[in-house]
Amino acid sequence: MPEARRLVILDRDGVINQDSEAYIKSLDEWLPYPRAIEAIARLSRAGWTIAVATNQSGIARGYYDAATLAAMHEELERQVAAAGGEIAHIAYCPHGPDDGCDCRKPLPGLLQQIREALGLESLSGSWMVGDSLRDLEAGEAMGCRPVLVRTGKGKRTESQGVGLEQALRFDDLGGFVDWLLARES
Repeated sequence: MPEARRLVILDRDGVINQDSEAYIKSLDEWLPYPRAIEAIARLSRAGWTIAVATNQSGIARGYYDAATLAAMHEELERQVAAAGGEIAHIAYCPHGPDDGCDCRKPLPGLLQQIREALGLESLSGSWMVGDSLRDLEAGEAMGCRPVLVRTGKGKRTESQGVGLEQALRFDDLGGFVDWLLARES
């Protein structure tokens, strides 16, 4: 069973892959950042558990369907596996902002799903990596340590300077993984 302190939860769009104001609607539009796949694999090979928590309101908006999203996630898992790593769980919210769900970040529902899927009592001490304040807020609500990356919406989030008092900041996911693994050596 994984330990919460050895768990890293990642937002998807803007952290693992390029984001778009027009949404990532197809496998062709899903483009991982250059260092992201290898960063995930390095964490996994070092004994860390990796999960993904991603808002995907494009489903509710009719921009793509659950099968298209599944194809993107299968490709993500395939690329990570090809690099020698593993993603333990991917949780996504298919709802729109006005649907009244409990899983759309900044609400903690996706992280609760991850906790349950991994059989953890708590997420306290784990890491939540995101490019927006709502990612960090969802993580903090569950006791995660917040990390802001400057990819995706990260630079804009950082420039607003609100709610980031506890957050560590890195240029990208690779930078965070470099720092995290260096702490262990």
